[in-house]
Amino acid sequence: MNDTPPDSLIPYDEIVQEALRAVVGRVLGQVEASNGILPGNHHFYITFKTGAPGVSIPAELRARFPDEMTIVLQNKFWDLAVREDGFTVSLSFNQLPAKLVIPFSAITAFVDPAVDFGLQFQAMSDDEDEELAAHPENDSERDVASRITPSEDGSNVVSVDFGKKK
Repeated sequence: MNDTPPDSLIPYDEIVQEALRAVVGRVLGQVEASNGILPGNHHFYITFKTGAPGVSIPAELRARFPDEMTIVLQNKFWDLAVREDGFTVSLSFNQLPAKLVIPFSAITAFVDPAVDFGLQFQAMSDDEDEELAAHPENDSERDVASRITPSEDGSNVVSVDFGKKK
């Protein structure tokens, strides 16, 4: 008998990533629908890959943050617009306004510290997306368990790492 699981023809990794990123889109969509007013003490830390496809930020920000950047949506943001594939928002950096365009696929973390909630994602390049879709495969339980990061403080953080096997 063969202990190796069969290759999956269903891209579960990609489906789960899209579903969890849809949570971010839905939350931001609710804020957009309320004219940018965050309910209660809610506020968001959103970390994204600055060099990911579709990201548009001012050149000076890209120079300061060549790999990854975290923005805070709390008090001073405006023009939040949510699309199916991402969002745009205007923020102030050193008292200079800047419009950012961020695809959901570029997001690596979404945290709402007011309720101790967070999502972590494995950002993938276009090449990795295509490669994973072209070569779907199941992970063994041991492989999956090695990539699950339990929260030691009891917080509601979900970590998803469906990148290449290590």
